Amino acid sequence: MITQDTIVALATPSGAGAIAVIRISGKDAITICAPLFKSIHDKDLSVQKSHTIHLGHIIDGNRILDEVLVSIFKGTSSYTGEPTIEISCHGSTYIQQEIIQLLLRKGCRMANAGEFTLRSFINGKLDLSQAEAVADLIASDSEASHQIAMQQMRGGFSNEIQKLREELLNFASLIELELDFAEEDVEFADRTQFKSLISRIIDVLKRLIDSFAVGNVIKNGIPVAIVGEPNVGKSTLLNALLNEERAIVSDIAGTTRDTIEDEINIGGIGFRFIDTAGIRDTKDVVESIGIKKTFEKIEQAQVVIYLIDSYNLTTESLLEIKTEIGKIKNQHPQKPLIIVANKVDKLNDSQINVLTTEIENIHLLSAKKNIGIDDLQNKLLEFVNTGALRNNDTIVTNTRHYDALLKALEEIQKVQYGLDSGLSGDLMAIDIRQALYHFGEITGEITSDDLLGNIFANFCIGK
Repeated sequence: MITQDTIVALATPSGAGAIAVIRISGKDAITICAPLFKSIHDKDLSVQKSHTIHLGHIIDGNRILDEVLVSIFKGTSSYTGEPTIEISCHGSTYIQQEIIQLLLRKGCRMANAGEFTLRSFINGKLDLSQAEAVADLIASDSEASHQIAMQQMRGGFSNEIQKLREELLNFASLIELELDFAEEDVEFADRTQFKSLISRIIDVLKRLIDSFAVGNVIKNGIPVAIVGEPNVGKSTLLNALLNEERAIVSDIAGTTRDTIEDEINIGGIGFRFIDTAGIRDTKDVVESIGIKKTFEKIEQAQVVIYLIDSYNLTTESLLEIKTEIGKIKNQHPQKPLIIVANKVDKLNDSQINVLTTEIENIHLLSAKKNIGIDDLQNKLLEFVNTGALRNNDTIVTNTRHYDALLKALEEIQKVQYGLDSGLSGDLMAIDIRQALYHFGEITGEITSDDLLGNIFANFCIGK
């Protein structure tokens, strides 16, 4: 799968811009580029020092293609761990293609998606979890997702896994050594220390596995469904949260007939708000489809906001609302539900007192007057455990890592059972090897071409 040829790709986004960067990597990168570069000071590119930048022109025979800056990275001192050239040219799409086509004619090959980072992994510049964090960093769209990706790319997660793996490997070696002296009935591995290590590994694995719940929502955003009866102000609330006129607002009940979604960033966390059709009995076919979608969105959401029109509330409608809230709680007992009373700017103190007495923990706001919106946003943040993020703890965001951690934990728990039951070393050695295997899957010490192909296919070309 991995070849040693020289690859080229545009490292900056495609299209016209002020500057474009063309990246060339491979053993012949400097040899191919040197004859195509004419320095303004007559420098020979092939003999210049690594990590230097040179001004000149890219030439195709007697034709000057562009004035450029060329950066040189020699030997293994580059992102990919192999000789690399980066050409900073003007951002014209014509110039970009002319230079790339020239390099292709001179012996380069167009890079595949993620091939520069793949070579960095193959050449030991990054382990596999760090390489995957590169893609997460590029895709990060909030402060929290950026912070997690940076921590993982710098080796925070892989260092923790590597340390556990090394300690387990040391004991595994002693267990394996005991098997060679089975007839002499000797123990090289201190069982008390081994039990302590296994307990510590289990604690760490459980912490990392639990962190995935937070990491997954930080990486992908938290879907929040806004539900309630027609004309209670759901669309107005969405517009207030987004601070723009995203949804159509009307006094006509049933205006929203389909779900409307948009994302905002609150406290560094991405939230995806879903404005749904009002829940009511209707004979309108189109509106009925919208209401059906509302219940589907409740299923998909991780947080539900149930909105009430507090101004037009009656004893009868209050009873119906409490019944509907009870149904949602019974159907989704683990799903956070925020009950919000809208239009409170129209209520007097007595009416507000009745409302807060009848419905426990109700949140008061006026979407139209922008009252209570900040408090609602703070309430939403309470559902995201950002303590680990603030403490710079390792947070797992990758489904592949999560799966490998679950499998490693299962094997380690088998080892713990074996220690407690006094099982022989040869039986425990099998489970230890499997745990080590799953640790290796995370960092890339154990890989296959298919796995690498699946991971790096999701990268952008040029990275």
